[in-house]
Amino acid sequence: MAEIFYDDDADISIIQGKKVAIVGYGSQGHAHAQNLRDSGVQVVIALKDGSKSAAKAQEDGFEVKSVADAAEWADLIMILAPDQHQRSIYADSIKDKLTEGKTLAFAHGFNIRFGYIDAPEGVDVILVAPKAPGHTVRREYVAGRGIPDIIAVERDASGSAWDTALSYAKAIGGTRAGVIKTTFTEETETDLFGEQAVLCGGMSHLVQYGFETLVEAGYQPQIAYFEVLHELKLIVDLMWEGGIAKQRWSISDTAEYGDYVSGPRVISPEVKTSMQAVLADIQSGAFAKRFIDDQDNGATEFLELREKEQGHPIEATGKELRGLFAWKQQDSDYVEGSAAR
Repeated sequence: MAEIFYDDDADISIIQGKKVAIVGYGSQGHAHAQNLRDSGVQVVIALKDGSKSAAKAQEDGFEVKSVADAAEWADLIMILAPDQHQRSIYADSIKDKLTEGKTLAFAHGFNIRFGYIDAPEGVDVILVAPKAPGHTVRREYVAGRGIPDIIAVERDASGSAWDTALSYAKAIGGTRAGVIKTTFTEETETDLFGEQAVLCGGMSHLVQYGFETLVEAGYQPQIAYFEVLHELKLIVDLMWEGGIAKQRWSISDTAEYGDYVSGPRVISPEVKTSMQAVLADIQSGAFAKRFIDDQDNGATEFLELREKEQGHPIEATGKELRGLFAWKQQDSDYVEGSAAR
C-alpha cells in the first residue's frame, strides 16, 4: 500500500527556514515560486542572462538572480528547467555552488535516474512533483485546495531530507490533497511510460487513426473530429472523477457494450507487448539516450517529427471548427498529465 501524507504530517517551518532558488520561470516555475512565497518562504528566481522569463518574474514581484548567484545564495535549489537543459545548467552554474548541507531538488527524476546529473556528497537530493501543469497547481492553491504530489529522496545526506521534501510539498499545496512516497527511479520510469504509451503517444495516435478511418470511409472530417477527439475530454473527465467504472456507468448501454466487445479488437494483446517494449527502452536508458543525443544534435529528429505531426489533417479540421463555434476552450478546460512541466 502506498504511503500517503497530508498537512498534519508535514512541518512547513522547515522550508520557511530555508532560502529557495527556483531555476526556471515557466509552467511549473511560476507556480512553485508563487505558492512558496504565499506560504512564507523566501524565494528568488534563477535564470540565464537574457532570459525572456526575467521580465515576467520581476513583474510578479520576484528578485531575479543569475543561476550561479542564486545557487550560491540558496539553501535549496529547485531545478525546473526542461530535462534536456538541466545537465548544462547544473554543470555550468550550480555544481560548484553545492556546498555541504544544501538541497538539490527536482520535479522530475530524469537527469538523476539516467546519470546526467550527479550531485556531490553531503548534499540532499529530493524530488517534489505535482501531478498537474503549473497553472493548475497555482489555481488550486489560490482556491484553498491542492494538487497531489509525489515525493522522493535520492540522497539523504542530512538525515532530514524526507522532512524537507514534505515541507516543500506542503508549501506548494500538495499535502492538502495528499502526497505519495516514491523513488526517483519509479517516478521517472512510470512518468515516461505514461506519457509515451498512454497519455500522449498512445492517445494521440489512437485519435489520429480513428479520424483517418472515418474520413477514408467517406464521412465528413468535421463529424469525425467530434466523434474521436472533441468528445474525448468528456470521457477522460469521467474516468478522472471515478475511474473507468464511472465512465462506463455514465455512458449509454450501447456505448458500454461496444466498449467491451470492440475495445479489445483495437487495443489487442499485441499492444501490451509493444508497451512492454517501450517500458524496456525506458528502463535501459535507450529512450533517454536517443532523446538527449538528438537534443545535442540540434533536436533534428524531434523537430522533423513535430512538423510531420502538426501537418496531420485532424489539426486543420479542428482549427476550423474551433473558430466557428461559440464555445471557447480556456486553460481551466484542460486536464493535463506530468507531460506539462
